[in-house]
Amino acid sequence: MQTGTINIQTENIFPIIKKFLYSDTEIFLRELVSNAVDASQKLKTLSKTGEFNEEVKDLRVEVILDKEAKTITIRDNGIGMTGEEVEKYINQIAFSGAKEFAEKYKDKDANAMIGHFGLGFYSAFMVSEKVQIKTLSFQKDAKAVQWESDGSPTFTLSEIEKTERGTDIILHIAEDSVEFLEEARLSQILSKYCKFLPVEIKFGTRKTWVENEKGEKDDKGNVKKVEKEIDNIINNTEPTWIKKPADLTDEDYKNFYNELYPFTEDPLFNIHLNVDYPFNLTGILYFPKLKNNMEVQKNKIQLYSNQVFITDSVENIVPDFLTLLHGVIDSPDIPLNVSRSYLQADSNVKKISNHINKKVADKLNSMFKDNREDFQSKWDDIQIFIQYGMLSDDKFYERAEKFTLVKNTKGEYFTLEEYKEKIKATQTDRDNKTVILYTHNVDAHHSIIADANERGYDVLIMDSPLSSHLIQKFEQKLEVSFSRVDGDTLDKLIQKEDEIPSKLSKEEEEKIKPVFESHLDTGKFTVQFESLSEKDKPVIITQSEFMRRLKEQQALGGGGMHMMGNMPEMYSVVVNSNHPIVSKILNEKSEEKKSDLTQQTIDLAMLSNGLLKGEKLTQFINRSLSLID
Repeated sequence: MQTGTINIQTENIFPIIKKFLYSDTEIFLRELVSNAVDASQKLKTLSKTGEFNEEVKDLRVEVILDKEAKTITIRDNGIGMTGEEVEKYINQIAFSGAKEFAEKYKDKDANAMIGHFGLGFYSAFMVSEKVQIKTLSFQKDAKAVQWESDGSPTFTLSEIEKTERGTDIILHIAEDSVEFLEEARLSQILSKYCKFLPVEIKFGTRKTWVENEKGEKDDKGNVKKVEKEIDNIINNTEPTWIKKPADLTDEDYKNFYNELYPFTEDPLFNIHLNVDYPFNLTGILYFPKLKNNMEVQKNKIQLYSNQVFITDSVENIVPDFLTLLHGVIDSPDIPLNVSRSYLQADSNVKKISNHINKKVADKLNSMFKDNREDFQSKWDDIQIFIQYGMLSDDKFYERAEKFTLVKNTKGEYFTLEEYKEKIKATQTDRDNKTVILYTHNVDAHHSIIADANERGYDVLIMDSPLSSHLIQKFEQKLEVSFSRVDGDTLDKLIQKEDEIPSKLSKEEEEKIKPVFESHLDTGKFTVQFESLSEKDKPVIITQSEFMRRLKEQQALGGGGMHMMGNMPEMYSVVVNSNHPIVSKILNEKSEEKKSDLTQQTIDLAMLSNGLLKGEKLTQFINRSLSLID
């Protein structure tokens, strides 16, 4: 037996490891199982190169819990180690990595990575008071050895009897880590980190029903089933993302999605990522049905490194808008246990982020070009995602302009350029600028939309939670102006040659103006006259597009808006000087009738704008009934 001291200056390296990694204690199991899988994979490689001549089969990693003995064993039948290799890899290389780690981060708030410093094995001491390694190398005539340490710089290394090739790591769990002696806790960690590792991982057994071996049948002629105990394999060694897209069907992709997210609605479609230059990246990204739901849960993309789960917080690895997607990204070029600052600075991470951005845009563009009708059928479900991307990422905006759609109130879809072309002849203001009319609520604006359509104008539906931000972006990029259909722009679209002369003189307008003002809160409503068509309504209520947007920005807490105080709601009451009812009000002799007619026309306009409520609405209903009488 050999007893030794590991040559490090730090008196005890393990408290330092605990100090910096305490918040992620559970990753000890990921690290040790990953190492065991690596040992198994290496044996496969040696078999292919001829350095190991025996048949490689039944490679497996076992996690064995012994609650009474207070131990967890991670067992593999991979390459194993000789005594010399234990001395080299456990005592020298890993501990020199530990020393480097300690020196680099002793004065810093380090949320650094274990594996980067060769500390994967030593994560075992975060939960153990003693660790043993029992190992037998694949090499011919190798002798089995045991390494043991209690976390101090001393260790023992001795020969032991072991007939099976491979390595057992035995953790004697410390008193402050007894939570890991619970089967449910270990099962949860294995499911989180190890469910797609490429070598079978067994954790205990489970019971299942199988047909009896004798083929005995029941009264109905069915083969009887008996309960049987089988190995509990916790992982899928060949997850869908590592397969070739050509070998997969739509059903395969859906099944994998259900494996990742059980009991959820099927996704719309997916993108299979497969890059080997200038970095390695595989994965599948799924588009969930977002509709107008911005409260969709993020942290749905799972990040892996060689099929080992790292994190589901991928904000620094994919562009922010892509965090609305679901799925898996796997890249060996992203190290395990990375800090946010490391991710932000890592050049590979930036390249990966840019590539995913481009790949997603390319996929959407090809879907649009290959089958526009199908793309349009999905638009309402994916528009939030694309709009979020256009607002948050200029590169994505440039790519998305080609396939971004807008929908009008007739249910027709257009690209941005197509729509500009469609309306430019009819929807131009007096400054010759194209004006896009839109509604955020088709039902609320039904009457106004009908008026706009009657005049030959088209109205877009802009009802997503991002519409107000998107409108500003489009105005900058497309050199157009947007106006909500209930705004004050509709009448300004009438070109000078289309202007209709007023039937009322200026004197008559001034005479009737106080009549309307007497029925309104003049602090909130301003009366003005417009010479519209007789077919238009007698009274129309509009709101300044500019003032309404300021009010919306204030409600959203826009920069500096709080300095302006609480802005009041302001509306324009547009009286149509050519409507017969307005002339009737002007000429009505009975003051009571004149008052009722005026109030009724105002209330009708209020009603069409959703502004008539409470007592005013009740009075309108009663007045309408009396007018019918």
